[in-house]
Amino acid sequence: MKKSSLVLTILIISISIFIYGVFVGTYKIFPYDVLDYVKVITLNEKNELNKNDVYYETDVSRLIHINTVDDIGKLKNNLIDFIWKYDGFPDSKLPNNVQKNIVNPLYDDFINLKQIDQIDVNMEYGINSIAYLFIPELNNNNHLIIYHEGHSGNGFDSGKKTIQFFLEKGYTVMAFSMPLTGMNSQPIVDLPNLGKFKMKAHTFLRFLDTPNFSPIKFFMEPITVSLNYLDKNYNFSSYNMVGFSGGGWTATLYSAIDDRIAQTYSVAGSVPIYLRTINLNLGDYEQWHPELYQIANYLDLYIMSSYGDDRGQLQIFNKYDPCCFSGFGFQTYEFEIKNLILKLEKGKFNIFLDEINKKHSISNSSLELILNDMRS
Repeated sequence: MKKSSLVLTILIISISIFIYGVFVGTYKIFPYDVLDYVKVITLNEKNELNKNDVYYETDVSRLIHINTVDDIGKLKNNLIDFIWKYDGFPDSKLPNNVQKNIVNPLYDDFINLKQIDQIDVNMEYGINSIAYLFIPELNNNNHLIIYHEGHSGNGFDSGKKTIQFFLEKGYTVMAFSMPLTGMNSQPIVDLPNLGKFKMKAHTFLRFLDTPNFSPIKFFMEPITVSLNYLDKNYNFSSYNMVGFSGGGWTATLYSAIDDRIAQTYSVAGSVPIYLRTINLNLGDYEQWHPELYQIANYLDLYIMSSYGDDRGQLQIFNKYDPCCFSGFGFQTYEFEIKNLILKLEKGKFNIFLDEINKKHSISNSSLELILNDMRS
């Protein structure tokens, strides 16, 4: 082969490899998953071995504001005042509308489904929440699971596997999407000095934040109002909450302020701020709101959602999660929280590291773990 032909061949191959690499990164085709998995493993093995990282220097005990049961009560009241701006916990407010036995073809393939009821909660600025109550046909065990999806644009539709899993086991499941996702509205607001814009993402919520109003309310109030409705119309033996990703954040904060939640399960849901700063990934508006976490930081919330008679929290992390909270950072606070719960003498706190699941998801083994924990 002539030298010029060889050079041309090498050039063509190089260009082809480059173009294919661009397609791999853009469209996540083979071998994207393999490369991403290798990257995550490498980073996590580094985190596991390198105990000199700055976050290991954090004195976790000094960050915790809770030493007594009275401290929990004070923080709870302060959080409620912050979220509802001194209007008080809305323990008597009911949904704007409840539609019984609705039809949604998306769930026609569900097993052991008797009916779906839709619960509508309307809030300020045209922001709403549409929740579904999935009621089992057979072996109804009279226990409720609140399932809260994360930032998926499809809302709780993305959690069909989880909803079906518990429905088959006889649990009633009340499913929520985060504000502005799934079937929930994305209203157009007209604000002084800012003009009109569509509320397409949580980052826009900061523009609604004023001394007299907190958008954190949009995450909490739909659950409160829906539980008020269930209190009035049903007689469940327990309310338990399972949250995935951003829904895990929601589950942690909500169970910290409402003792009606017995067991809380946060899957790939949150870590304290000092761990989130490792990769400059503070998350969405609600996950790093400075004023909120000055009242009660993540460590405080973990304790508050774990404390009480027949209450507890189980955090599940995926060791090789390509999205969030992978690795071993939780080891910096795990035993501090456990020891404090033991000192308070009510409740439980545990962490499970899923070393098999390589996706940002709830694995089958994690679902079984949650089920067994609720039954224990």
